Amino acid sequence: MTSTQVRAACPHDCPDTCAILVTVENGVATEIKGDPDHPTTAGVLCTKVARYAERTYSPDRLLYPMRRVGKKGEGKFERISWDEALDTIAARLKPLAQERPEAILPYSYAGTMGLLQGESMSLRFFHSLGASLLDRTICAMAGATGYKYTIGGSVGTDIEQFQNAKLILIWGGNPIASNLHFWMRAQEAKRRGARLIAIDPYRSLTAEKCHQHIALLPGTDSALALGMMHVLIAEKLLDEDYIARYTLGFEELKERAAEWTPERTAETCGITVEEVVGLARVYGSTAKAGEPVAIRLNYGVQRVRGGGMAVRNVACLPALVGAWRHAAGGVQLSASGTFPSNKPALQRPDLLKKQPRTINMSTIGDDLLKEASPEFGPKIEAVIVYNSNPVAVAPESPKVAAGFAREDLFTVVLEHFQTDTADYADILLPATTQLEHTDVHLAYGHLYMMANNAAIAPMGEAKPNTEIFRLLAARMGLDDSCFRESDDEMAAIAFRKDDERAVHFDWESLKRKGWEKLNMPDAPFACGNFPTPSGKCEFYSAQMKADGLDPLPAYIPNYESQASAPDLAAKYPLAMISPPQRNFLNSTFVNVQSLRAAEGEPWLDINPDDAATRGVNHGDMVRIFNDRGSFVCKARVTDKARKGLVVGLSIWWKKLARDGKNANEVTSQRLTDMGRAPTFYDTLVQVERAV
Repeated sequence: MTSTQVRAACPHDCPDTCAILVTVENGVATEIKGDPDHPTTAGVLCTKVARYAERTYSPDRLLYPMRRVGKKGEGKFERISWDEALDTIAARLKPLAQERPEAILPYSYAGTMGLLQGESMSLRFFHSLGASLLDRTICAMAGATGYKYTIGGSVGTDIEQFQNAKLILIWGGNPIASNLHFWMRAQEAKRRGARLIAIDPYRSLTAEKCHQHIALLPGTDSALALGMMHVLIAEKLLDEDYIARYTLGFEELKERAAEWTPERTAETCGITVEEVVGLARVYGSTAKAGEPVAIRLNYGVQRVRGGGMAVRNVACLPALVGAWRHAAGGVQLSASGTFPSNKPALQRPDLLKKQPRTINMSTIGDDLLKEASPEFGPKIEAVIVYNSNPVAVAPESPKVAAGFAREDLFTVVLEHFQTDTADYADILLPATTQLEHTDVHLAYGHLYMMANNAAIAPMGEAKPNTEIFRLLAARMGLDDSCFRESDDEMAAIAFRKDDERAVHFDWESLKRKGWEKLNMPDAPFACGNFPTPSGKCEFYSAQMKADGLDPLPAYIPNYESQASAPDLAAKYPLAMISPPQRNFLNSTFVNVQSLRAAEGEPWLDINPDDAATRGVNHGDMVRIFNDRGSFVCKARVTDKARKGLVVGLSIWWKKLARDGKNANEVTSQRLTDMGRAPTFYDTLVQVERAV
């Protein structure tokens, strides 16, 4: 028996991007564990990735190319050869590419975060065709935009410093479920005497383990940040020297914050005046005492109409109190902007002959149903889906499913399993998992460049995304030399070696070691040097004004709430959010039997008062509905959901739910204030016992 250990990296849409050691015996992966030497992974994997071998070797894996033989959505297929599959795809795409290339649309997101298997050879292919561009907004774009206006880019506090903070605000996230290795640092800080405060409409697993939980109304985070600013300024809990040296627009901000009294803030957020004042005081006084205060800001904040502004407002707080002076102070939303990735070299936008239209992935339901028009352009006639499952994850699911059900839409899906979206494919292609291909990764929760080595041979006839798009390029007659580059050749140019942060990058040595930390100062903004136009933290943003936005922190109410839409709330009085299940990651892992068994089935958490009003008991089947659609699941009566809020932990494959539906039946395709992102948590519903 031969046994080897292969260095790999977790590919999933999670900040942690864990370093993995894969034990392979006689060509079979027998053990997957976290690398104990990697400082953030520290030998620990989440329950999901610890079962990655179970997923890879699942009897349900797609191992051969398939052709649809039933109706769209039925999921009936027959096996074909790769030659048949490629010839069929090329025959359908060639006339479109010649006559109206924008009728071709790629649809992808973060099924893998790898720079190669994510967006490299695939975008070279679509750029060469002149296909429509995809605006990849569905997760992080609102927050990234608001943060960039304020800080200048996705750079923040190093996760390895959080254990040294004396106060940590966990704002809009549940790291026990979705950021485990940050939670390990927060727990260490707690053991050292730090105070942990969770700000979240829902009492999540994380909120239960913090010293304090502030259960504000969904979409009011920006108001809470403004109320904190009011108290910080009024009570002089400021670092005036830091403000004078390293910020822009304080006097204007001061006038705006004066409008947000604790009383107004409390009423807007649905919390007490004491909570507003107490939060600001503990934040400002801890910083005033010279102690590090840190904010872990997550994506739950931004999935509402004013989500970009909410992130912007929270991102202003560290500069007001001088938290950036400390390595363990400041805020982290995402670290992805720290990495000098060489995306132009990987994606080759220079292959575009002209600028195509852009389709927003968050409005795919509407866009698939549009006819050709001068405003929209050609009707979408072909969709190639990879690294995504839009029928399950995109908002307003009934329209998404109707679009994919069009008989005149040619759909190709690259997948590991027969997902909800795969059921609508005309051609279904088997893709490799992370254990079966090469990739290179950045992270958005730590500062390590990561390598993934293939541990086992591809199963069945599965192929890496990169190879599939090379083969498609050849079938389409695309002869640029970039389509002959190997995965190793592309990985070698993944990071800009002339950038001081990654000047030491060498692909061959990274493959051997598995990971390498960027060259970054411990406290990146201790002396300013923000990557904004002014070089300062911009409380006032001239760029926002030029973009038609309020240049100062503001409060933008939800589209759908009791306060902003009283007529709608009369019909649908409950706010609904749909954060991730602990054992799922977006729609990945839902089909892993052991993980799905741990979750049981879809539940809706509902407050006891709201349940009693509707005659709902714990365990009853309930129908959740609004004008967009409905779905059915079991009620879990619990005060984890504040009054007026229901929580549908997500996101289930629709085919694995009792009624073939999930929470996106009721979500909206309306977009955020900035970044053109979705508003999943800006949703009003009614709940009734299911008949």
